[in-house]
Amino acid sequence: MELGRIITAMVTPFRQDGAVDYAQARRLAVALVDSGSDGVVVCGTTGEAPTLTAAEKLRLFGEVKDALGGRAPVIANSGDNCTADSIELSREAARTGVDALLLTVPYYNKPTQEGMYRHFAAIAEAVDVPCIPYNIPGRTVVNMDAGTQVRLSRVPNIAGVKEASGDMAQVARIINEAAPSYRVWSGNDEDTFGIVALGGYGVISVASHLVGRRIAAMVHAHGEGRAAVAAEIHRSLMPLFDALFCVVNPIPVKVALNAAGFPVGGLRLPLCEPDQATCERIVAEVRRHSIDLPLPV
Repeated sequence: MELGRIITAMVTPFRQDGAVDYAQARRLAVALVDSGSDGVVVCGTTGEAPTLTAAEKLRLFGEVKDALGGRAPVIANSGDNCTADSIELSREAARTGVDALLLTVPYYNKPTQEGMYRHFAAIAEAVDVPCIPYNIPGRTVVNMDAGTQVRLSRVPNIAGVKEASGDMAQVARIINEAAPSYRVWSGNDEDTFGIVALGGYGVISVASHLVGRRIAAMVHAHGEGRAAVAAEIHRSLMPLFDALFCVVNPIPVKVALNAAGFPVGGLRLPLCEPDQATCERIVAEVRRHSIDLPLPV
C-alpha cells in the first residue's frame, strides 16, 4: 500500500478515568482521513506510547485498522530501546493487519551507528511489512546519521525515515545518496517545507490534526511546481506550529483538539495539563485558523 505524503501522528484519546477511549480513537482516525491525511501513525510519541501497555497498543492498532478498513494505511509504532522486545511487538503488530511499522531510534542506551543499523535491520528482517525508522535526537539523545540511513535504505522492508533531526545538510545527503525507494518524511511540522524543497516525500505531522487540508495543499503545491504558493501556506501555519510545540508534544495538541470541539481527554502522567497562560496561548492561536477536522455534532 502507498503510505502517503500526509500522515498524522494521532493522539490517543482517554476517558475521564484515564482508560483508553477506543471508540473515540476510531472516530478520530476516520476524521483525520476525511480532513487531508493520507494515513495515520498509532501509538507514536503524540499517542503517548511510553504510557501505554502492549495490550493497549495492540488493541489500538486493530481498532484503528478496522475503523479505516482499506481507506488509508495504518502505521503502528512498535519500536523500543530493546531490539528483542521491538521484534516481538512488531510481529504482534503485523498480525493485527497494520500496513507499516514506525521504529524509534533506541533511546537512553545510546547505541553506536553500527548498533542502530543492526537494530533496525534485525526488526525489518523479522516482519513482512514496511518499516520506517524515526530519527528524533531531541528525544533519543543520539542522531542516526546520513551514512547509517544510506545503509538502511538498501535493507529490504525499510521504506524510509521520519526525519526530525532539524539538520538540512543531513537531509540533503540522505536524499542524494539513499536508494531511490527510501522516502524522507519530515518529523517536524516546521521543517516540512524545507524537507520537501530538498526532495523529501512528505510529513508525519502533529498539526494535521487541525489543518490537514492546508498541509496537504502545501506539500502538493510544491510537488506541482508552485513553490511560492507552498511557501505562503507554510508561512501562514508557522504560528500554529509554534503554539503546538510551546510545551512538549502532545500536551498542546490535546488542548487544541479539546478546545476545538473534538474531545480527546487528558494526559497520562508524567505528562500533565499546562498552566492557564499556556492554554490560553494555544487556544487563541487555534481560533485564528479554519479547522479542517470534522467536529462531532
